[in-house]
Amino acid sequence: MKVKAVAKDTGISARKLRPLINNVRGKSAMYAMEMLKFAPTPHARVVSKVIKSAVANAEHNYQMEPSELKIVTIFADDAQMMKRFRAKSRGRAGAILKRSSHITVVVSEQEA
Repeated sequence: MKVKAVAKDTGISARKLRPLINNVRGKSAMYAMEMLKFAPTPHARVVSKVIKSAVANAEHNYQMEPSELKIVTIFADDAQMMKRFRAKSRGRAGAILKRSSHITVVVSEQEA
């Protein structure tokens, strides 16, 4: 059975999250959280929290063993952008796009 967790509007662009997410895709959930603990970027904490939430959902709702869970699907989608403008030369305005993302994690039990 597949169990899902989603973190919406993280405030981190999907482009910054994708290298982290690609490293943990297909790994055991516990191993992935250990890997993210030592990642050099502060954004790893957010990804780790979503994985931890998916594991907790599986354990609480479906009585699955946390040590047997594997990350089946993980991805970061673009969320709504905050749009700001800054004054530029000759009376023009330059757009500033503050990007955000949604992180989705799906875990399932590993086959023995």
